[in-house]
Amino acid sequence: MHFDFYILNFFIMDIESIKLLASAMAIVGGSIGPALAIGWLAGKAMDAIGRNPEASSKIQTSMILAIAFAEAIAIYALVIALIIKFV
Repeated sequence: MHFDFYILNFFIMDIESIKLLASAMAIVGGSIGPALAIGWLAGKAMDAIGRNPEASSKIQTSMILAIAFAEAIAIYALVIALIIKFV
């Protein structure tokens, strides 16, 4: 009976462990999408510059703006992870 109590207690997580796992999942889930989007945006911009080198300044400006918007989503995920962790 004494051994069963320790096994049961091992599988029950306290609130701090749940907060830690939830914040880790929030930052992982919130950073995968922007990372893929930034890579896709940069690849498409390089393709467009390769096809039309004269428009490279316009393409580069649009690419940097779009990357900043994609990176903002990762920053929102970081803020949510911090709120989950510390509140």
